[in-house]
Amino acid sequence: MVHAAELIQRKRDGRELAADELRDLVLEYVGGTVPDYQMAAFCMAVYFRGLSSAETFALTEAMIRSGATIDLHAALGRTVVDKHSTGGVGDKTSLAVGPIVAACGVPFGKMSGRGLGHTGGTLDKLESIPGFRVELATDDFVAQVRDVGLAIIGQSADLVPADKLLYALRDVTATVENVSLIASSIMSKKIAAGADAIVLDVKVGDGAFMKTIDAARELAHEMLALGERAGRRVVCVLTDMDQPLGHAVGNAVEIREVIETLRGFGPADFTELVVEASAHLLVLSDLGVGDADARALAQASIADGGAFAMYERWIRAQGGDPRADALPVAAVVRTITAPEEGHVQALGAIAIGNAALQLGAGRATKEDAIDHAVGVRCLKKRGDYVRHGEPLAEVHARDPASAERAGGDVLGAYTIGANAPHARPIVLETIG
Repeated sequence: MVHAAELIQRKRDGRELAADELRDLVLEYVGGTVPDYQMAAFCMAVYFRGLSSAETFALTEAMIRSGATIDLHAALGRTVVDKHSTGGVGDKTSLAVGPIVAACGVPFGKMSGRGLGHTGGTLDKLESIPGFRVELATDDFVAQVRDVGLAIIGQSADLVPADKLLYALRDVTATVENVSLIASSIMSKKIAAGADAIVLDVKVGDGAFMKTIDAARELAHEMLALGERAGRRVVCVLTDMDQPLGHAVGNAVEIREVIETLRGFGPADFTELVVEASAHLLVLSDLGVGDADARALAQASIADGGAFAMYERWIRAQGGDPRADALPVAAVVRTITAPEEGHVQALGAIAIGNAALQLGAGRATKEDAIDHAVGVRCLKKRGDYVRHGEPLAEVHARDPASAERAGGDVLGAYTIGANAPHARPIVLETIG
């Protein structure tokens, strides 16, 4: 039996713990031998003292060992790819990347989660599609990746149970914001889910968990090292989240934007990120292509209709109706107009995310129900020129009162001035 108090004391004093000590601590916590109050004290010691790279890897391995794992490569005999985002406003990237990569002949398998707060969850967006099933048995998940080429499902209960327990504990003890704990949480799930190659999208800015490029870079390097030590091929892209990604923020409104993008009519920033992430995954796959060819393949899959055809096949395979017309529509759509002429100098991501949250597109608590029809469409983005009275955004609401409230919040997210801001790319940096 592990002596938890001794490990807490040693970590409190800045000493390094052995891999077997961390393993036993995690596994006995999951088994109920180590109580919450001791694990909370350990997390606080880690928050202040940090973990070495060896300790972070040992913690990650222990979390993986706490539950079941999937070996997609063994099941398919192919390199299977996955993509993860640290969360942002309007971030529906995986829903477009998956069909593009699969249309190029590379299997894509992803286990995802639900949203909490202003960052929407992939599963919530998918559940706005009538009939779509996010819960599949592991065998069915593997079979769909093999037969269709693409599956995105909810994380199974027996996959890294230690992370669920630890994250809930960190959330109520103010110990979430530690790079080693964040990295081990993300990478334990990615490694356990079985993909060989992973693109990690680390968001930076107002609407992101990492507010600065330096913080995002530190997290990216930590996750990259964990992936490489586990035998995975990993690339991290650091991307702009000072404004919402694309135009749509919500659930059904974002699915419509995914469909538009896969048909070649998506917003420029979202399309750029989707093609970039897809190209990285194609390079990491077993196709044997370089950067230029991978990008050309991704773009061609959109141009020739292959990506959209794969999207339809995937949605039908999981019981959904892929038609845009089948998606729920909000009862009230209110247009927000520009109060003055000028350039959009800034568009606050958190402000837009919170407006969508108040409309019912997200959850303030885990128990909240989602309204899949509501959300915001940002018709004008940073750098755009607007005239007085020109439409800035649309609020999709369940009733006039909530549309009115959200309209004020959306308008407040915009900063309009005489001078155009400096252009900023969507992809700020690539690591790996």
